[in-house]
Amino acid sequence: MTSYDVIIVGTGAAGLFCALNLPECLSVAMLCKEGLCDNDSFLAQGGISTLRTPDDYEPFYEDTMKAGHFENDPDAVSEMINASTRIIKDLLDAGVDFEKTDKGFSYTREGAHSHNRIMYHGDSTGKEITSKLLETAKTRRNIQMFPYMSMIDIIHKANACNGVVVSDKSGFHALFSKAVVWATGGVGGLFRNSTNFEHLTGDAVVLSLIHNIKLRDVSYIQIHPTTLYTPKEGRKFLISESLRGEGAILLDLRGNRFVNELLPRDVLSLKIAEQMKSDNSEYIYLSAEKIDKNELLRHFPYICKHCEEQGFDLTKVPIPVAPAQHYFMGGVLADLQGQTSMRNLYAVGETACNGVHGKNRLASNSLLEALVFAKNAAHRLSAKLENFEKTEVDLSVYGGDFLKKHRHLFTSQINPNEALFL
Repeated sequence: MTSYDVIIVGTGAAGLFCALNLPECLSVAMLCKEGLCDNDSFLAQGGISTLRTPDDYEPFYEDTMKAGHFENDPDAVSEMINASTRIIKDLLDAGVDFEKTDKGFSYTREGAHSHNRIMYHGDSTGKEITSKLLETAKTRRNIQMFPYMSMIDIIHKANACNGVVVSDKSGFHALFSKAVVWATGGVGGLFRNSTNFEHLTGDAVVLSLIHNIKLRDVSYIQIHPTTLYTPKEGRKFLISESLRGEGAILLDLRGNRFVNELLPRDVLSLKIAEQMKSDNSEYIYLSAEKIDKNELLRHFPYICKHCEEQGFDLTKVPIPVAPAQHYFMGGVLADLQGQTSMRNLYAVGETACNGVHGKNRLASNSLLEALVFAKNAAHRLSAKLENFEKTEVDLSVYGGDFLKKHRHLFTSQINPNEALFL
């Protein structure tokens, strides 16, 4: 019988931070469908929100609530904001390199933020944070990592989770544990146009529907206003909201500015969709002409390079952009410590929903939210680990794509407006 103290499904920022905040006396297995770096945390460009000064608490709180259409859970929002400075310290201790000026850290602004409060590392903040966490996790003797191993099902008895069924190139296996943490990411793989990796298909949500684990706000799916337009299928390249925060503007096909670029993401996405319909076009344009060329190349090297590879010089010409699915605000219902409605089963990151984002996520709150509540979950579950009773598992029932057969349970609940981008 293969068993661990904790199994974490997912190796993005939330999964890694949860693992790193567990006591090193616990045995931890981390699983992921693809490679260890093939998660959306590595793709995050803009940055991570933080509380710069005590005076910014109320504006930060109001910005988050307003972006979420005041459907946010107030306690979750307060917890996230108040914990932000401790999280930034943790990241600095882990060697994360945030942009600085002669006067200290540099802060940028994105849509629906009333102040510059976003710390960043060029235009690859997610990669900087997640790679540093991964490097640290690899040094921990108590953490074992298993890439290319997919979660197929959970093992449970009397509403208590005690492991997962997984598949790899050698077949199906049962792994037992005292606690399971879902950090499986988002749902973009279900959409035709998405910024997410294609293998992120809402597996934890599907399993929740199968096993009657409570969900919350599963129809709340965020569309990002600006991805580089391409008629090709596959993951869409995100054009960070930070570009608009630094002065980039949106133009219709005639070259006219038509909207306030710093509207909340859901509002701006619909405005762009309306303009595309009016222009009878599959895209509009984003122009960075108002941003100093040297600053553009310094702050956004990754975006500039990718655009150049696609035949666009962002320093000289507007680029075609279009909305695409980006983020899942809903998910597996979890409290502020990540506990789900099933004992010994936790959910963190984009997989979880504790109500912090409401109906629409404020830009650059995703990395912060993932880390705050992943750390909470680690502290909670390590204090409540229970011995498990081995459950007989019939692996013969898992032939074929077990999860794919049930995904309609989730996709049938997607809102019509979001479905336009499927």
